[in-house]
Amino acid sequence: MKKIISIANQKGGVGKTTTTVNLCTALAATRKKTLLIDFDPQGNSSTSLGFDSKKRYPSVYELLTDQLPLKTLCRQTLIPNLSIVTASNDLAGFEIEFSQTKNRDSVLKRRLHELNYDYIIIDCPPALGLLTINALVASQSVIIPLQCEYFALEGLSQLLQTVRLVQQYYNKSLKVQGIVLTMYDGRNALNKAVVHDVRQTMGSLVYQTVIPRNVKLSEAPSHGKPALIYDMKSAGAQAYIRLAAEIIRQERTHTS
Repeated sequence: MKKIISIANQKGGVGKTTTTVNLCTALAATRKKTLLIDFDPQGNSSTSLGFDSKKRYPSVYELLTDQLPLKTLCRQTLIPNLSIVTASNDLAGFEIEFSQTKNRDSVLKRRLHELNYDYIIIDCPPALGLLTINALVASQSVIIPLQCEYFALEGLSQLLQTVRLVQQYYNKSLKVQGIVLTMYDGRNALNKAVVHDVRQTMGSLVYQTVIPRNVKLSEAPSHGKPALIYDMKSAGAQAYIRLAAEIIRQERTHTS
């Protein structure tokens, strides 16, 4: 049975796309057949996997508007076991176009027909709008990247409230699968304090793996590659390998 996971945080610049792309790559490396759905109009996940703006058509927009079936939009990346449904600028008009549509919150869910994937990972936009709601309604769980900074917990509370509303009205089975602490600098006392506070507040929901600030993570997208391919030995790439292993163990525990 496939697992559908949204990677979401309404705050930008928290490592959401970096987490999505490198987690998908790490899962694919363990021979898990993985599909990344780029649900952000900026298309950063698509760029990070070598699909620039000219190569993104047709995109997930054609899926949402029922112009093309999902199976025809799944493109194989250069990474074995990893496919992608790209995003295009057309996606930016989704909220306006579908604002009067009946059941507009479950458009994506209705389009995700049975596919032979172990994981479908959705990269959400940095906003709590209709696109993110659609992703959460279609998902079984959500993973939240959380930057190690002062306002981290404040933003987290807003997202958790949105998750609770989705659970209440649209998707009772949605769960917060985990929180990933990102952009950590062990030399920074504030970063250490944030890690401590988040673990104290959220407990076992916080993954043990912490993603460090790492220049290779920042450089990799400009080369159209995940950090795991760009420089697998880098601290950032190794952290995402550990995170993928932690998530796979988590899945085994819950299904055993």
